[in-house]
Amino acid sequence: MDQQRQLLAARDIFVHFPVKSGGSSGKKKRVSAVNGVSFDVYRGETLGLVGESGCGKTTLGRALVRLGHGVVSGTVQFEGRQISSLGSGDFRPLRKEMQMIFQDPFGSLNPRLTVGQMLSEVLAVHRIAKGEAARKRTVELLDIVGLNREYASRYPHEFSGGQRQRVGIARALAVSPKFIICDEPVSALDVSIQSQIINLLRDLQKELGLTYLFIAHDLSVVEYISDRVAVMYLGKVVEIASSEELYSNPKHPYTRALLSAIPVPEPDAHRERILLKGDLPGPLNIPGGCSFHPRCPVAKPECSTREPRLLPVDGNIAHQASCLLYQ
Repeated sequence: MDQQRQLLAARDIFVHFPVKSGGSSGKKKRVSAVNGVSFDVYRGETLGLVGESGCGKTTLGRALVRLGHGVVSGTVQFEGRQISSLGSGDFRPLRKEMQMIFQDPFGSLNPRLTVGQMLSEVLAVHRIAKGEAARKRTVELLDIVGLNREYASRYPHEFSGGQRQRVGIARALAVSPKFIICDEPVSALDVSIQSQIINLLRDLQKELGLTYLFIAHDLSVVEYISDRVAVMYLGKVVEIASSEELYSNPKHPYTRALLSAIPVPEPDAHRERILLKGDLPGPLNIPGGCSFHPRCPVAKPECSTREPRLLPVDGNIAHQASCLLYQ
């Protein structure tokens, strides 16, 4: 894809968290949450980001919009502009362009403010609207996400989980962003409500020309909503491809294991399950070489000493995998 379609480009993103080790020495160690991740997000697309819990998906998403507290290195470009080195004052206007929808629709809302007050506060902080103009914009936002305009006077605890997530979506849309990070936006909701929220996000993308980074661990949901999918393992992207290509022709052994765990809706259908050996290593003790090799069913001796790079598979630049099988 050409650079004109490129909205966001992340290069060599590292996120470390200092932790104090036990014992009398008091030495500090680092938790490596994200280890050299690079990817592009193109205008109007949904890039899915999947992996086991603790692999660094949310940390990476928060680092892109500078909401994390870890030590971040690497570069992020947004619409061709280098933003990772900007000071807080210079970065503030960009917050209107990059928003986030959080996993917990209750914890992310202020329980002391009504929906109308929350949305009006966002509009006032970003100097978009005040007074009557803010009230009209609030009603418009509630209509967009499928909520009754009378709900503006209600507090978060008066809503269901799905309605609260719609409020969270309205808050993200209030500043008319171009790029939204959806951090597991349906994982806390009932299955019946999940489909409503997913369809709402898809409709809003078409109507408003939005671009999503969709973080989730539900592979079926990611397949449905994503144009491309990136798979993370222990802080690294191990495979990235179009959604159709990745689900029909996975290359990395970890991706194959993940996809084999998707439930088959047909009672008589059978899918061979790939069971990984061992437990997921801790972030303080990431294995050398290929970090997946202790659990990989096809690992070779060189996998423990040689670290693979994320490279095109069989010359297909649109499908990349980090595995020595293809290098």
